[in-house]
Amino acid sequence: MVSTGDAEAKGRRNALIGMRAPTSALLVTRLAAEHGLTEADCLRGTGLRGSDLRTPGTLVTGSQEIAIITNVLRALPDSPGLGLAAGLRYHATVHGMWGYALIASQSIRDAIEVGLRFLDLSYSFCDITAVENGTEIALVIEPAVADPRVARFVAERDINVIATLLRDIAGPAQRLSAVRLPYPEPPPEAARRIDAALSFTPEYECAHYATVFDKRVVDDPLPQADPYTADLATQQCRELAAQRRALTGTAGRVRDLLFGRTRGPLSEAEVAAALHLSGRTLRRQLAAEGHSYRSLLDEVRRTLACELLTGTDLSTAAVADRLGYTEAASFTRAFQRWTGTTPLRWRRTQ
Repeated sequence: MVSTGDAEAKGRRNALIGMRAPTSALLVTRLAAEHGLTEADCLRGTGLRGSDLRTPGTLVTGSQEIAIITNVLRALPDSPGLGLAAGLRYHATVHGMWGYALIASQSIRDAIEVGLRFLDLSYSFCDITAVENGTEIALVIEPAVADPRVARFVAERDINVIATLLRDIAGPAQRLSAVRLPYPEPPPEAARRIDAALSFTPEYECAHYATVFDKRVVDDPLPQADPYTADLATQQCRELAAQRRALTGTAGRVRDLLFGRTRGPLSEAEVAAALHLSGRTLRRQLAAEGHSYRSLLDEVRRTLACELLTGTDLSTAAVADRLGYTEAASFTRAFQRWTGTTPLRWRRTQ
């Protein structure tokens, strides 16, 4: 597929600080549970509880989902095809309005164009581009994370997300014409697991991860195509993408900096300096997005406080110190303001 060229597709995202629904994180924890891991194993160090992933309206950061994936891969180091197995769970309805826009598309080609234009609304951690030549359209998948184990997981997950979406929108008989993987063919048992997850044998030692479509079928009408629904869904995707960009603007960058501290928060001046902004500009940009440094600091402190109280044996005083409070009483008052209860009572209920 030729690049869309639309403004929505340019400078698409910083996936790691982007806010997203918890659905994808929940699907990863469910997959991990089938391999013997608990939710606590998966959520360690993320600031999330299992109930957060099942609460409507909850948002998680891309960094939190990556942390979940990292926890799972550390606990299951010898699980070839795990990312492919994950991708089979991502049906069109999982993706909300983005998925419905794909279902209503006129053809596979149209669905590819819409999908890439609004890729921010998916759960992908990859840059995906379409390359059209000869008899095929290849979606080239480039992981946007540094850890090679996580990069393989998210790329292989996207491969089977694409395959699953294809069946959802074009019918169960529709299949990719090829899958390309950039690593050598693994030992026989691992290769069999990969074949089983894909339902066919991929091509190994390729230049990139890629899914391949046969050009002979990409312009055929889709069974659920509906021009009115497609236009409506595309408009709603455009509005959601604008909202998502607002969440991943300056506020998202500030959240990422604050989450990255291991002891005590950065001051407002330090955050501004890290973002190469003046203090006044930082305050103005945050205000335009409906935030302030103080509101974001409270949000991050609350998340980290809940994680430390649940996942460690640290005393209330030690948690207060870790979060940068000069005395435990100040932390307790803040925690009561956030949750309506004291740290001690909250810990006892978890």
